[in-house]
Formats: sequence, structure tokens, C-alpha cells
Amino acid sequence: MTRPHLNVGAVVIGRNEGARLKRCLSALRPQVARVIYVDSGSTDGSREAAASLGAEVIALDLEQPFTAARARNAGLAQLRTGEVIPELVQVIDGDCELRDGWLDTALQFLAQTPKAAVVCGRRRERHPEASIYNRLIDLEWDTPIGQTRACGGDALMRLEALHSVGDFNPTLIAGEEPELCVRLRQAGWSIWRLDVEMTWHDAALTRFSQWWTRAKRAGHAYAEGAALHGAPPERHNVVQTRRALIWSAGTMVIILAGLFVSPLFYIALLAWPAQILRLALRSRDPAQAFFLSLGKLPEALGVLSYYRARLTGRKKKLIEYK
Repeated sequence: MTRPHLNVGAVVIGRNEGARLKRCLSALRPQVARVIYVDSGSTDGSREAAASLGAEVIALDLEQPFTAARARNAGLAQLRTGEVIPELVQVIDGDCELRDGWLDTALQFLAQTPKAAVVCGRRRERHPEASIYNRLIDLEWDTPIGQTRACGGDALMRLEALHSVGDFNPTLIAGEEPELCVRLRQAGWSIWRLDVEMTWHDAALTRFSQWWTRAKRAGHAYAEGAALHGAPPERHNVVQTRRALIWSAGTMVIILAGLFVSPLFYIALLAWPAQILRLALRSRDPAQAFFLSLGKLPEALGVLSYYRARLTGRKKKLIEYK
């Protein structure tokens, strides 16, 4: 029987995750001292299911905009109450499931690395064969190991480190984990990725429109991250933002030039297949090269949506793909 790690709590966030949330909580509950589930307006009985599985449930105020960062902060605040406050928190999305053995390895690493604020491992897609979009996400999770600049939505973190930098930025609609890691690194902490299985993820992406919207959200996160931390020496998300804009704007200029100046300008569009070929030579999957290139278009739309909201003073809206 698995014994819980008494110095570890967990914060789970989700909305309408159904069976995925049940798997998430069932895997977590035996391994940690406390589980906080923060719900962002579910209508599928998620809150009741979480309570029945032993989680402390927080329902976010419907009158305020939902963000993953706001939900995580609510969970962290709850975790800091009570007679015994854990030293560490496993943050995890409700569509993920913690792998056996992850916490043992991560705890050992943190004990040996006192300046590490965050440690994460391998996130795997549960059903990469279900769609090309799931397969692409599975490839996306395959990132370099060792000391790194940022983590994703699943990671083991020191509560002390989070408190020292003010937790997550609740105003961000995406990209809150890399932005947090910027501030942690600036405060002298380090971020690490281990070559250890950490979580299963269930993206359940089956439509091109979902993939497009997800890429658009990434573009918005790039732009907002660059606006916050784009100055030297950090240059956070500057390259990603510029790359999306240059490829998209360049394509539009070429198309217009071909229409109104000379069809010869269309020759410049060969830069797209050339870029796909270049990426394909470095990728394990040719489809990844194609979609990485195509993704610059929705990313640019996400960048522009951020700047439009900033210039007009409109409230940022969540960009949801499922």
C-alpha cells in the first residue's frame, strides 16, 4: 500500500474533466497529505466527485474571470491553512494522472538540490494514437532534461519559493508557469526537468479547430510574456513572438504583392516548404514539421489579439480549445 508523503500537498485545477478528474484524484490521494481541487465552473458534477474522493473543494467565484493562475493561487492559499502546512506542492491539471514513483524521485532530488524551486519530469500523452493532434502534443512534451528555464502545468514546487515571488500571476490567461519560472530564476532559484515519468495527460484533441485555437492561445501567451519580461537579459518569449509575426506578416505581404504587383512574388512563398523541410530533417515526425510551420499563423493571431486588447483596454478573455 502506498504511504502518503506528509510534507507534500497537491493542487488540482479543472473544469468539466469528468472521468479524467476522477483518475487524477484517485492517483494523487494515496500519495500526498492533502489534495485541494479548485473548480472553475464545472457543470458535470466534478465538485461532488472530487469531494467524494477526499479532496478539499474550492469553487471559484463566477463573477471574476477564470484563469488557471487564479485557480492555482486559490489552491495554494487553502494549502497554507490548517495545523500542518506542507513544504512542497504538486501542481497538476485535472486531465492528468500522476505516475507511480514520481514523487519519490522528485523528493530525493529536491533534498539534494536546495536551490531548486521546481522539479518536473516527463509528461506523456495517454492516447497519442487517437488523433494527429494528440500525437503532436505527445511530441511537444518531449523536451530536454536537466536545468531548464520553465516548467509546464505539472510540477513539484517549494511553497517557500512560490511565496517569495508572490505565487502565480492571476491576470495571465495562459503561459502562467513559464512567467512564474522567470521570477523564480530572477530570485535565485533554479528549475529542473528529470528524465523520469511524471504524468499521463489526456488532451482529447480530435479537431483541427481545437489545434488552431490552442496555437492561438500560445501566441497570446508569447506576446504577454514578452511584454512582461522581454527586456534584456531575460528576453522572455521575444523570439517566439517575433517569429510568429514575421512569418505571418511576410506571407501576407507576398500574397498582396503577387496580386497587385507581379505574380513573380509568389515564388517567395517557397520559403514555407523550405522551412517545413528544414524542420522535418530535425524531427522524428514529418507531420510535426508541417504543423510547427503552419502554427505560426494562429500564433500571430494570438499575438495580435493580445496587442488589440492592450491598446483598446478590453478585458482579456480566455482562449479555450476544449
